[in-house]
Amino acid sequence: MKIKYLIVAISALAITSCATKYKKREITDSVMQEIYEEIKTPYKYGLVMVPTDNSYKMDCPSVFRKDGKWYMTYLIYDGRGYETWLAESDNLLDWKHLGKVMSFSENEKHWDVNQKAGYISLQDLTWGGSYEWEKYDDKYWMSYFGGDSKGYEAGILSIGMAYTKEAPTKPHEFQRLENPVLTPKDKDATWWDNSTMYKNSVIRDKDKVTGHNFIMYYNARGDSINPAKGAERIAMAVSNDMKTWKRYGNKPLINHHKGISGDAYIQRINDTWVMFYFGAFWTGWNQGAFNRFAVSNDLVNWTDWKGDDLVKSSEPYDDMFAHKSFVVKHDGVVYHFYCAVNKAEQRGIAIATSKDLGKSKLNFVAPPEKKKKN
Repeated sequence: MKIKYLIVAISALAITSCATKYKKREITDSVMQEIYEEIKTPYKYGLVMVPTDNSYKMDCPSVFRKDGKWYMTYLIYDGRGYETWLAESDNLLDWKHLGKVMSFSENEKHWDVNQKAGYISLQDLTWGGSYEWEKYDDKYWMSYFGGDSKGYEAGILSIGMAYTKEAPTKPHEFQRLENPVLTPKDKDATWWDNSTMYKNSVIRDKDKVTGHNFIMYYNARGDSINPAKGAERIAMAVSNDMKTWKRYGNKPLINHHKGISGDAYIQRINDTWVMFYFGAFWTGWNQGAFNRFAVSNDLVNWTDWKGDDLVKSSEPYDDMFAHKSFVVKHDGVVYHFYCAVNKAEQRGIAIATSKDLGKSKLNFVAPPEKKKKN
Protein backbone atom coordinates (compact mmCIF):
# COMPACT_ATOMS: atom_id res chain seq x y z
CA MET A 1 0.00 0.00 0.00
CA LYS A 2 2.85 2.38 0.81
CA ILE A 3 4.28 1.87 -2.67
CA LYS A 4 0.84 2.56 -4.20
CA TYR A 5 0.47 5.80 -2.21
CA LEU A 6 4.01 6.78 -3.13
CA ILE A 7 3.25 6.35 -6.84
CA VAL A 8 0.06 8.38 -6.47
CA ALA A 9 1.96 11.12 -4.63
CA ILE A 10 4.70 11.24 -7.27
CA SER A 11 2.10 11.36 -10.03
CA ALA A 12 0.26 14.20 -8.30
CA LEU A 13 3.52 16.08 -7.86
CA ALA A 14 4.33 15.63 -11.55
CA ILE A 15 0.90 16.89 -12.57
CA THR A 16 1.23 19.89 -10.25
CA SER A 17 4.70 20.60 -11.62
CA CYS A 18 3.40 20.51 -15.20
CA ALA A 19 0.47 22.71 -14.27
CA THR A 20 2.64 25.33 -12.57
CA LYS A 21 5.42 25.28 -15.15
CA TYR A 22 3.43 27.69 -17.29
CA LYS A 23 1.48 29.29 -14.49
CA LYS A 24 0.18 32.71 -15.45
CA ARG A 25 1.45 35.66 -13.48
CA GLU A 26 0.30 39.22 -13.64
CA ILE A 27 2.43 41.32 -15.97
CA THR A 28 3.32 44.14 -13.60
CA ASP A 29 5.91 46.89 -13.94
CA SER A 30 8.27 44.85 -11.76
CA VAL A 31 7.88 41.83 -14.06
CA MET A 32 8.63 44.02 -17.08
CA GLN A 33 11.73 45.40 -15.37
CA GLU A 34 12.81 41.88 -14.38
CA ILE A 35 12.60 40.77 -18.02
CA TYR A 36 14.49 43.84 -19.21
CA GLU A 37 17.32 43.19 -16.75
CA GLU A 38 17.52 39.60 -17.98
CA ILE A 39 17.63 40.38 -21.71
CA LYS A 40 19.46 43.71 -21.95
CA THR A 41 22.66 43.75 -24.02
CA PRO A 42 24.58 46.99 -23.39
CA TYR A 43 27.80 45.86 -25.12
CA LYS A 44 27.99 46.07 -28.89
CA TYR A 45 30.40 43.46 -30.21
CA GLY A 46 29.90 44.67 -33.76
CA LEU A 47 29.48 43.15 -37.20
CA VAL A 48 29.67 39.37 -37.61
CA MET A 49 28.38 38.99 -41.19
CA VAL A 50 28.96 41.49 -44.00
CA PRO A 51 28.71 41.42 -47.79
CA THR A 52 32.01 40.94 -49.62
CA ASP A 53 31.09 43.75 -52.01
CA ASN A 54 28.37 46.35 -52.47
CA SER A 55 26.31 44.36 -54.96
CA TYR A 56 24.14 42.85 -52.21
CA LYS A 57 22.88 43.32 -48.64
CA MET A 58 22.36 40.95 -45.66
CA ASP A 59 19.30 40.87 -43.45
CA CYS A 60 17.09 39.02 -40.93
CA PRO A 61 19.20 36.47 -38.98
CA SER A 62 17.58 33.35 -37.46
CA VAL A 63 19.88 31.24 -35.26
CA PHE A 64 19.59 27.59 -34.19
CA ARG A 65 21.84 24.90 -32.71
CA LYS A 66 22.47 21.32 -33.76
CA ASP A 67 25.16 18.77 -32.87
CA GLY A 68 27.20 21.29 -30.92
CA LYS A 69 27.33 23.89 -33.69
CA TRP A 70 25.39 27.06 -34.32
CA TYR A 71 23.67 27.80 -37.62
CA MET A 72 22.07 30.90 -39.04
CA THR A 73 19.55 31.38 -41.79
CA TYR A 74 19.63 34.88 -43.21
CA LEU A 75 18.50 36.85 -46.23
CA ILE A 76 20.45 38.28 -49.13
CA TYR A 77 19.04 41.02 -51.32
CA ASP A 78 20.86 41.55 -54.61
CA GLY A 79 18.60 44.01 -56.40
CA ARG A 80 16.22 41.38 -57.75
CA GLY A 81 14.74 40.27 -54.44
CA TYR A 82 15.35 38.13 -51.36
CA GLU A 83 16.90 34.67 -51.24
CA THR A 84 17.49 32.67 -48.02
CA TRP A 85 20.97 31.44 -47.10
CA LEU A 86 22.67 29.35 -44.40
CA ALA A 87 25.83 29.90 -42.30
CA GLU A 88 27.54 28.04 -39.44
CA SER A 89 29.59 28.95 -36.36
CA ASP A 90 31.35 27.29 -33.44
CA ASN A 91 31.04 30.25 -31.08
CA LEU A 92 28.21 32.56 -32.24
CA LEU A 93 30.75 35.22 -33.21
CA ASP A 94 32.65 33.82 -36.20
CA TRP A 95 30.47 32.74 -39.12
CA LYS A 96 31.05 30.82 -42.35
CA HIS A 97 28.68 30.98 -45.33
CA LEU A 98 27.40 27.58 -46.48
CA GLY A 99 24.93 28.19 -49.30
CA LYS A 100 21.30 28.77 -50.24
CA VAL A 101 18.18 27.10 -48.89
CA MET A 102 15.60 29.06 -50.90
CA SER A 103 16.51 30.52 -54.29
CA PHE A 104 14.85 32.49 -57.05
CA SER A 105 12.59 30.35 -59.24
CA GLU A 106 13.35 29.54 -62.85
CA ASN A 107 9.63 29.21 -63.52
CA GLU A 108 8.26 32.72 -64.01
CA LYS A 109 4.76 31.49 -63.15
CA HIS A 110 5.66 30.77 -59.51
CA TRP A 111 3.94 33.21 -57.16
CA ASP A 112 7.24 33.64 -55.28
CA VAL A 113 9.58 33.71 -58.28
CA ASN A 114 11.51 36.82 -57.16
CA GLN A 115 11.16 36.86 -53.35
CA LYS A 116 11.78 34.08 -50.82
CA ALA A 117 12.53 35.45 -47.35
CA GLY A 118 12.60 32.50 -44.94
CA TYR A 119 12.55 32.05 -41.16
CA ILE A 120 12.91 28.87 -39.10
CA SER A 121 9.74 27.48 -37.51
CA LEU A 122 9.04 25.43 -34.37
CA GLN A 123 12.27 26.16 -32.54
CA ASP A 124 12.78 25.25 -28.87
CA LEU A 125 11.57 28.48 -27.25
CA THR A 126 13.19 27.96 -23.85
CA TRP A 127 15.38 30.89 -22.82
CA GLY A 128 18.90 29.51 -22.46
CA GLY A 129 17.65 26.17 -23.82
CA SER A 130 18.73 23.97 -26.72
CA TYR A 131 17.66 26.36 -29.52
CA GLU A 132 17.04 23.21 -31.54
CA TRP A 133 15.05 23.41 -34.75
CA GLU A 134 12.30 20.90 -33.98
CA LYS A 135 10.37 18.77 -36.47
CA TYR A 136 6.70 18.33 -37.23
CA ASP A 137 5.42 15.50 -39.44
CA ASP A 138 9.06 14.38 -39.77
CA LYS A 139 9.93 17.67 -41.49
CA TYR A 140 11.80 20.86 -40.67
CA TRP A 141 9.64 23.86 -41.56
CA MET A 142 10.28 27.40 -42.66
CA SER A 143 7.72 30.14 -43.03
CA TYR A 144 8.57 32.85 -45.53
CA PHE A 145 7.22 35.82 -47.38
CA GLY A 146 7.39 35.79 -51.14
CA GLY A 147 6.27 37.56 -54.27
CA ASP A 148 6.75 37.85 -58.00
CA SER A 149 7.83 41.50 -58.24
CA LYS A 150 11.49 42.53 -58.55
CA GLY A 151 12.99 45.00 -56.10
CA TYR A 152 13.33 45.57 -52.36
CA GLU A 153 10.21 44.06 -50.75
CA ALA A 154 8.40 45.08 -53.93
CA GLY A 155 4.84 44.41 -55.06
CA ILE A 156 2.28 42.38 -53.16
CA LEU A 157 4.00 40.02 -50.72
CA SER A 158 2.30 36.95 -49.26
CA ILE A 159 3.22 34.25 -46.74
CA GLY A 160 4.23 30.73 -47.76
CA MET A 161 5.45 27.57 -46.06
CA ALA A 162 8.45 25.42 -46.97
CA TYR A 163 9.90 22.22 -45.52
CA THR A 164 12.61 19.59 -45.81
CA LYS A 165 13.21 16.05 -44.53
CA GLU A 166 16.95 16.48 -44.94
CA ALA A 167 19.36 17.91 -42.36
CA PRO A 168 18.78 21.67 -42.05
CA THR A 169 22.53 22.11 -41.44
CA LYS A 170 23.36 21.39 -45.08
CA PRO A 171 22.57 23.91 -47.82
CA HIS A 172 19.86 22.55 -50.11
CA GLU A 173 16.59 23.77 -51.55
CA PHE A 174 13.59 23.48 -49.26
CA GLN A 175 10.38 22.25 -50.85
CA ARG A 176 7.58 24.80 -50.89
CA LEU A 177 3.82 24.48 -50.75
CA GLU A 178 2.43 25.32 -54.17
CA ASN A 179 0.37 28.31 -53.03
CA PRO A 180 0.74 30.94 -50.30
CA VAL A 181 -1.02 30.23 -47.01
CA LEU A 182 -1.92 33.88 -46.25
CA THR A 183 -2.26 36.78 -48.69
CA PRO A 184 -3.46 40.39 -48.54
CA LYS A 185 -6.12 39.42 -51.08
CA ASP A 186 -7.74 36.68 -48.98
CA LYS A 187 -11.48 36.99 -48.40
CA ASP A 188 -10.81 37.28 -44.67
CA ALA A 189 -7.98 39.82 -45.06
CA THR A 190 -8.36 42.57 -42.48
CA TRP A 191 -7.80 46.30 -42.34
CA TRP A 192 -4.34 45.69 -40.83
CA ASP A 193 -3.06 43.24 -43.49
CA ASN A 194 -4.85 44.18 -46.71
CA SER A 195 -1.81 45.75 -48.45
CA THR A 196 1.22 43.49 -48.13
CA MET A 197 2.76 40.97 -45.69
CA TYR A 198 6.24 40.58 -44.24
CA LYS A 199 8.14 38.51 -41.69
CA ASN A 200 6.46 35.54 -40.02
CA SER A 201 7.45 33.46 -37.00
CA VAL A 202 5.82 30.11 -36.22
CA ILE A 203 5.75 28.44 -32.79
CA ARG A 204 4.00 25.47 -31.21
CA ASP A 205 1.03 26.25 -28.98
CA LYS A 206 1.61 23.25 -26.72
CA ASP A 207 -1.10 24.24 -24.26
CA LYS A 208 -3.49 25.08 -27.11
CA VAL A 209 -4.19 28.51 -25.68
CA THR A 210 -5.67 29.40 -29.05
CA GLY A 211 -7.31 26.00 -29.51
CA HIS A 212 -4.79 25.18 -32.24
CA ASN A 213 -1.43 23.45 -32.54
CA PHE A 214 0.53 26.29 -34.09
CA ILE A 215 0.70 30.08 -33.96
CA MET A 216 2.16 32.36 -36.59
CA TYR A 217 3.12 35.91 -35.66
CA TYR A 218 3.39 38.09 -38.74
CA ASN A 219 3.67 41.74 -39.58
CA ALA A 220 1.74 43.32 -42.40
CA ARG A 221 0.90 46.71 -43.81
CA GLY A 222 -2.68 47.82 -44.17
CA ASP A 223 -5.29 50.37 -43.33
CA SER A 224 -9.01 50.79 -43.66
CA ILE A 225 -8.84 53.81 -45.96
CA ASN A 226 -5.52 53.73 -47.80
CA PRO A 227 -3.78 50.33 -47.47
CA ALA A 228 -0.75 51.35 -49.56
CA LYS A 229 0.17 54.06 -47.05
CA GLY A 230 -0.83 52.26 -43.87
CA ALA A 231 1.25 51.31 -40.86
CA GLU A 232 2.86 47.92 -40.23
CA ARG A 233 1.48 45.98 -37.27
CA ILE A 234 2.02 42.54 -35.72
CA ALA A 235 -0.89 40.08 -35.85
CA MET A 236 -1.37 36.34 -35.51
CA ALA A 237 -2.72 33.33 -37.40
CA VAL A 238 -3.29 29.72 -36.30
CA SER A 239 -3.05 26.24 -37.80
CA ASN A 240 -3.33 22.58 -36.88
CA ASP A 241 -1.21 21.17 -39.72
CA MET A 242 1.29 23.90 -40.77
CA LYS A 243 -0.42 24.04 -44.16
CA THR A 244 -3.81 25.63 -43.61
CA TRP A 245 -3.76 28.94 -41.72
CA LYS A 246 -6.42 31.36 -40.60
CA ARG A 247 -6.25 34.77 -38.96
CA TYR A 248 -6.86 34.89 -35.21
CA GLY A 249 -8.46 37.71 -33.26
CA ASN A 250 -10.12 40.95 -34.23
CA LYS A 251 -7.20 43.33 -33.79
CA PRO A 252 -3.40 43.46 -34.14
CA LEU A 253 -1.30 42.36 -31.18
CA ILE A 254 1.25 45.17 -31.44
CA ASN A 255 0.05 48.43 -32.95
CA HIS A 256 1.75 51.81 -32.73
CA HIS A 257 -0.54 53.30 -35.38
CA LYS A 258 2.37 54.85 -37.28
CA GLY A 259 5.54 53.53 -38.87
CA ILE A 260 6.53 49.88 -38.38
CA SER A 261 6.06 47.31 -35.63
CA GLY A 262 7.42 44.04 -36.96
CA ASP A 263 9.54 40.90 -37.01
CA ALA A 264 8.25 39.18 -33.87
CA TYR A 265 10.41 36.48 -32.28
CA ILE A 266 9.12 34.59 -29.20
CA GLN A 267 10.87 33.03 -26.20
CA ARG A 268 9.79 31.69 -22.82
CA ILE A 269 11.57 33.54 -19.99
CA ASN A 270 10.86 33.05 -16.28
CA ASP A 271 7.37 31.64 -16.89
CA THR A 272 6.39 34.51 -19.17
CA TRP A 273 6.33 34.85 -22.93
CA VAL A 274 8.59 37.51 -24.41
CA MET A 275 8.21 38.91 -27.90
CA PHE A 276 11.28 40.59 -29.36
CA TYR A 277 10.34 42.91 -32.22
CA PHE A 278 11.46 46.10 -33.91
CA GLY A 279 9.93 49.52 -34.21
CA ALA A 280 10.58 52.25 -36.73
CA PHE A 281 9.44 55.78 -37.53
CA TRP A 282 6.79 56.00 -34.79
CA THR A 283 7.57 59.68 -34.40
CA GLY A 284 8.98 60.28 -37.88
CA TRP A 285 11.72 59.14 -40.25
CA ASN A 286 14.52 60.61 -38.13
CA GLN A 287 13.68 58.22 -35.30
CA GLY A 288 15.12 55.35 -37.35
CA ALA A 289 14.63 51.66 -36.47
CA PHE A 290 15.28 50.03 -33.08
CA ASN A 291 14.61 46.81 -31.17
CA ARG A 292 11.97 46.50 -28.42
CA PHE A 293 10.05 43.80 -26.56
CA ALA A 294 6.62 42.94 -25.17
CA VAL A 295 5.52 40.40 -22.53
CA SER A 296 2.50 38.07 -22.29
CA ASN A 297 1.16 35.29 -20.08
CA ASP A 298 -1.17 33.83 -22.74
CA LEU A 299 0.52 34.38 -26.16
CA VAL A 300 -2.40 36.59 -27.24
CA ASN A 301 -2.44 39.72 -25.06
CA TRP A 302 0.84 41.60 -24.92
CA THR A 303 2.16 44.32 -22.60
CA ASP A 304 4.57 46.65 -24.36
CA TRP A 305 7.82 47.69 -22.69
CA LYS A 306 7.93 51.46 -22.09
CA GLY A 307 11.61 51.80 -21.18
CA ASP A 308 14.86 52.02 -23.13
CA ASP A 309 15.33 50.33 -26.50
CA LEU A 310 17.13 46.99 -26.37
CA VAL A 311 19.24 47.96 -29.38
CA LYS A 312 19.37 51.27 -31.23
CA SER A 313 21.70 53.13 -33.57
CA SER A 314 24.94 54.21 -31.93
CA GLU A 315 27.87 53.08 -34.07
CA PRO A 316 29.12 53.93 -37.59
CA TYR A 317 28.00 50.53 -38.86
CA ASP A 318 24.41 50.90 -37.56
CA ASP A 319 23.92 54.68 -37.59
CA MET A 320 20.86 54.45 -39.86
CA PHE A 321 19.00 51.40 -38.51
CA ALA A 322 19.62 48.84 -35.75
CA HIS A 323 16.70 46.44 -35.94
CA LYS A 324 15.24 42.93 -36.54
CA SER A 325 16.06 40.90 -33.42
CA PHE A 326 17.10 37.33 -32.91
CA VAL A 327 18.17 36.74 -29.31
CA VAL A 328 19.71 33.69 -27.63
CA LYS A 329 21.21 33.05 -24.21
CA HIS A 330 24.14 30.64 -24.09
CA ASP A 331 26.54 29.88 -21.23
CA GLY A 332 25.16 32.82 -19.27
CA VAL A 333 25.66 35.36 -22.07
CA VAL A 334 22.85 36.98 -24.05
CA TYR A 335 23.57 37.42 -27.78
CA HIS A 336 21.29 39.88 -29.53
CA PHE A 337 21.64 39.46 -33.29
CA TYR A 338 20.32 42.32 -35.37
CA CYS A 339 20.43 43.89 -38.81
CA ALA A 340 22.83 46.85 -38.90
CA VAL A 341 22.41 49.50 -41.59
CA ASN A 342 24.70 52.50 -41.97
CA LYS A 343 24.07 55.83 -43.67
CA ALA A 344 25.70 54.52 -46.85
CA GLU A 345 22.82 51.96 -46.81
CA GLN A 346 25.18 49.03 -46.40
CA ARG A 347 23.42 46.24 -44.55
CA GLY A 348 24.91 43.42 -42.48
CA ILE A 349 24.40 41.39 -39.29
CA ALA A 350 25.73 42.57 -35.92
CA ILE A 351 25.61 41.40 -32.30
CA ALA A 352 25.10 43.15 -28.97
CA THR A 353 25.81 41.14 -25.80
CA SER A 354 25.11 41.14 -22.05
CA LYS A 355 28.83 40.68 -21.32
CA ASP A 356 31.76 42.59 -22.80
CA LEU A 357 33.28 40.18 -25.35
CA GLY A 358 35.52 42.75 -26.98
CA LYS A 359 35.06 44.23 -30.44
CA SER A 360 34.66 42.61 -33.83
CA LYS A 361 37.34 43.39 -36.40
CA LEU A 362 34.86 42.95 -39.23
CA ASN A 363 33.83 46.02 -41.23
CA PHE A 364 31.81 46.85 -44.29
CA VAL A 365 33.82 47.20 -47.49
CA ALA A 366 34.36 50.74 -48.76
CA PRO A 367 30.91 52.24 -49.37
CA PRO A 368 29.77 52.90 -52.93
CA GLU A 369 30.53 56.36 -54.22
CA LYS A 370 27.52 58.58 -54.63
CA LYS A 371 26.98 59.96 -58.12
CA LYS A 372 27.63 63.66 -58.38
CA LYS A 373 24.77 65.84 -59.49
CA ASN A 374 25.44 67.91 -62.61
